[in-house]
Amino acid sequence: MVDLLADARRGAAAIVRAIAEPRLGVTDHGNRPMVLIYHNSHCSKSRATLALLEQHGSKVEVINYLDNPPDAVELAVLLKQLGMTARELLRTGEAEYLSLGLDDPALDEATLIAAMVAHPKLIERPIVVANGKAALGRPPEAVLAIL
Repeated sequence: MVDLLADARRGAAAIVRAIAEPRLGVTDHGNRPMVLIYHNSHCSKSRATLALLEQHGSKVEVINYLDNPPDAVELAVLLKQLGMTARELLRTGEAEYLSLGLDDPALDEATLIAAMVAHPKLIERPIVVANGKAALGRPPEAVLAIL
C-alpha cells in the first residue's frame, strides 16, 4: 500500500494535467482508428462489444489492456471521457480489491488510479473510445451512443 501511495503522489500532477487537457481522442486523421476498445478476450461482455462494433462496420483498434494497461494519465483521461470516478470503474469483486484495501472510502482518485494501473484486472471492461468520448460496454449496446 505504501508503494501505491508513493506512485499516486508522483502521478498526481500528471493526472491533474490529463484531466485539464484530455488528449485521448480517436480520430480518422492519419493512421489512427475510428474506435478503440480496451478489451479482455476472456470476458463475454468484451467479446460481445467487439463483435457489435465490427457488425456496425467500425474500424477498431483492440488494446488488450491486461497486457498493455493504460498509464495513469491515459486512465485519468478515460475516466473524464466516461464521466466516472476511479471508484466507479473499479471491479470490486476482484481479490486485489480487498487485499489492497481499496474498499477504504478515504482513498483518493490518484491512489485508486495508481492501483488500477498496477493491477489492470481491477479496471471494469470493456471501455470503448470514439469521437472523443468513451463508454463502458455494459451492456454492449451502450457503446453505440458514442459512435
